[in-house]
This record gives sequence, C-alpha cells and structure tokens, in this order.
Amino acid sequence: MPKFEITPAMARRAEESLARMAEETRRGLPPPPAHWQRKMDEEARTNAALARPGPARDAFLDTFPDAEDGPCGEGRGVRLGVVIPTLDSAATLGPVLDAAAAASGLGAETVVVDGGSTDDTTALARRHGARVARAERGRGVQLRAGARIASGDWLLFLHADTVPDDGWADAVRAHMDRPGAAGRAAVFRFALDAGGRAARRLEAAVAWRARRLGLPYGDQGLLISRRLYEEVGGFRPLALMEDVDMVRRVGRHRLDLLPVRAVTSAARFERSGYLRRSARNLFCLALYFLGLPPRLIAGIYR
Repeated sequence: MPKFEITPAMARRAEESLARMAEETRRGLPPPPAHWQRKMDEEARTNAALARPGPARDAFLDTFPDAEDGPCGEGRGVRLGVVIPTLDSAATLGPVLDAAAAASGLGAETVVVDGGSTDDTTALARRHGARVARAERGRGVQLRAGARIASGDWLLFLHADTVPDDGWADAVRAHMDRPGAAGRAAVFRFALDAGGRAARRLEAAVAWRARRLGLPYGDQGLLISRRLYEEVGGFRPLALMEDVDMVRRVGRHRLDLLPVRAVTSAARFERSGYLRRSARNLFCLALYFLGLPPRLIAGIYR
C-alpha cells in the first residue's frame, strides 16, 4: 500500500479550515451564560497563577489532591519515573507495562495512578512490579499525582493504551544524555494499531499537527525532566485538554520528536468512525482555544 503523505497544499487547506472553524464558531456563539463566564475567568486566573513561579503558584498547586498511596519518591538509583494513569484499563495495560520494563537499564520505575478501576487494573499493575497509587478520577489529576510520587530526575508520561516500539529506551536515553536536554521535552511519533488508509491518513495528520503546530496529544507520550516539569507548573487537574495545556506551556521551541513510534489503540476511532472522531477532536480543540473551560468541552468529547 502506498505511503500517505500530507502535501503543502493539503497543509494550507487544513490551516485555513481550522482558522475558519474557529472564526465561525466565535461569531456563532451567543454571549456565554454567567456561570460559563465565571468558569472562564477561573481558568484565566489559573493560567496567571501558573505563569508566575513563586509562593502563589506553589500555594495554588498544593490545593489539589495527590495520590493516596506512596510518598513523594526520591528513590536511590532511579533516573526515570514512568507514570501511567488508568481507569478500567486491564484490557490494554499489560503490553504498556511490558514495554515499560524495557527501561530497567535506565534505572526506571513505573508508577500506575488509578482513578477508581472496577476491573483487574491495579492487580495487573502489581503483578508487573509497578507501584500503584490511587487518586481522584481525571487524567490531569492522576498525571499530576504520579509526578509527585515518581522518583527520578526525568518523567515519562504514557497513556494506558499506548505502547512504545522496541528501542524506545535507547531513544529516551539518547535524549536524556544530550547536552542541555534538561531544558527540553520530547514526544514519540504517533501510530495506530490498525491497518487501512484511514489509520495511515490520521497518522499523517497527527504528524503534521505535532510538527507544524507543536501540538502533540498525550497518546504520543511526554518525556520531560523534572526540572522543566516543575518550571512550567506541571499537569493541571483539567477534565480534558491537560495534554494540550501542558505542551503549550512547554512551548514548541522546547519540544523534540523522538525517532520511535508510540502505538495507540485505534478502538475509539473504529467505534465512532475515523472522520467523525477526528472532526469531534478538532471541534473540541477549537473550543478550547476559544477559551471554553475543559470541563464543559469534556461533555462534547465523550
């Protein structure tokens, strides 16, 4: 099957379409209700608090719940903390934990932060030797809790259905060993565990978005030094868009693309249809950039 590639003309049309969608959405929206406006004002205050390092930001971050199990880690010999948020993830988590085990040569530990699973997720994680913690449900909350618990000077955040390809630990090591790497972050290349043109088309679109717009999503993972993570304020406990919020604060100029794929489950695209799911994701992104609070966008995303 021929490789699908996005041409410059297709990229221009995509940029124009996104800009047109945002402008049409902005014109078509009525003035927000008072409770929406209060939520948006709250988001603005949050952004301002996180943008200014110091006591105000520290006090803000300390208001959110951390995991219930496990102290903040400073484990001896641990260089990399792999953080995986879960919620009823037993069907997909095993291969992710197997892949994480490949980083043992890096002095890595795996921390699974569960949001209240009712299946075999936590037992599976323990059988694989991972540290298991509990936190309030919500990927942003769980990621933040995991960062506080994990040991090591570097953090790797992975979704529970995202499996890095063989060789990922070598790529991560090479990135961490580069001069000045502690001031940069990195993501994997996006791939789906499905065949067909629709999957390849989506992979090409995601590659363009990550490269051109500097907006990789969480299913590409995020490798970041603890120093930089704390400098930008860490993950915020958002209902949605916690990954976009984070990489925007890191900034495209500090974001590298690792030469290894992270293979993500295509199940949600196959259930909803590639076109419908992609359009919904794009619409949610446009609403986020228009300033609607993520907790309101979450209802559309689901």
